[in-house]
Amino acid sequence: MGDILFLAHRMPFPPDRGDKIRSYNLLKALTDLAPVHVGCFGDTPGDFEHESELAAVCASYALLPRKKSMVRAGAEAVLSGKPVSLTAFEDVKLAHWVERTITEKNIQTIFVFSGQMGQYVPADFHGRVIVDLCDVDSAKFEAYAKDGSAPRSWIDAREGKLLASVEDRLAQRADHTLLVSDAEADLFRSRVKNTLTCNISVVRNGIDTIFFDPQNIVPQGEFAANNGPNLVFTGQMDYAPNIAAAERVMDRLLPKIRDRFPGAIFHLVGRAPVARLTRRDGEPGIRVWGEVPDVRPFLAAADLVVAPLEIARGVQNKVLEAMAMARPVLLSPEAATGIDATDGKHFAIGCDDADLILKAVALLGDGPASLIMAAAARRYVSEHQGWSAMLRPLVEICGYDASEADRNAA
Repeated sequence: MGDILFLAHRMPFPPDRGDKIRSYNLLKALTDLAPVHVGCFGDTPGDFEHESELAAVCASYALLPRKKSMVRAGAEAVLSGKPVSLTAFEDVKLAHWVERTITEKNIQTIFVFSGQMGQYVPADFHGRVIVDLCDVDSAKFEAYAKDGSAPRSWIDAREGKLLASVEDRLAQRADHTLLVSDAEADLFRSRVKNTLTCNISVVRNGIDTIFFDPQNIVPQGEFAANNGPNLVFTGQMDYAPNIAAAERVMDRLLPKIRDRFPGAIFHLVGRAPVARLTRRDGEPGIRVWGEVPDVRPFLAAADLVVAPLEIARGVQNKVLEAMAMARPVLLSPEAATGIDATDGKHFAIGCDDADLILKAVALLGDGPASLIMAAAARRYVSEHQGWSAMLRPLVEICGYDASEADRNAA
């Protein structure tokens, strides 16, 4: 069946944020099918510290530092008429490596992880092309533009319009275009020009329930010193939807929750918090931790995990992680998208601020009910959201049959 060329906009190791968790698990699954050659970028020194792990799983690789600033990418994008997010990942060295790898290796399949990397697929490549968009980035930028103010809203509107064209062209080019949920797939179908010439499939996110197992984790020690209750939000904290969700808790939800529970503390746990979040650390009921070595002790110690995102694309790993850690989870309808669990049984959905406050107070005030929900959440993800089950469709998508894939994995 030949080798696979895997192109990712970020180094898949370590799998410590949403997109990297997905690319890491996709890469592992693909290496069970065939030799895989990986081309990707490293954003931080920490990415390069894990280069040996990348080398251990692939047949060859190119890991390049992404040095282009967003200011430079923006200027180049304006001059070229391209989206900024594509220009930011445009690199001559990687393009040459891709060309050389296709020439020298028996590449039969190119697997593109995230639309930014579609620019590296040669026009004359005649093998199988699979594009994992994950979610519809163009729609995300359109939402930013709608909710933002000038001049940023103009930039986001331009990005959304240009990305929509790029996504459509990729879908027409690819043998399979993958989205992370049925909702994202339906949204994408509504935006492409000709669905008859596109093969759009869903490969959902999973969760490693062995790694995220509360039985193996000691809860974060400082939480025990709080009168509580302790509310936790996790995520990449320079990402606009996460910033907005955190500020929603701080400004609109927490004060009302503290009216009922004066000792309630909101713990913000995640990498790279922006200045306007770090400045809030130490305000009544607010603790900004920033990056931590391991998020699991914080989840294990939480009385309630909250995810009130107002813009959310795809399946939220933060929600699956909290559910796997057997914690009660309160989330917005947007954050629940793509997770086929039941509101009121496996997690609680609040439709607006008032509803989120009401349900937070109810869960925090009823310990037995919260524990029942938490246990049901753990059972749900263990039975329905494991990565092996979620990625099983890759066998057919990549052109293998199940028996051949099992032989290769063995």
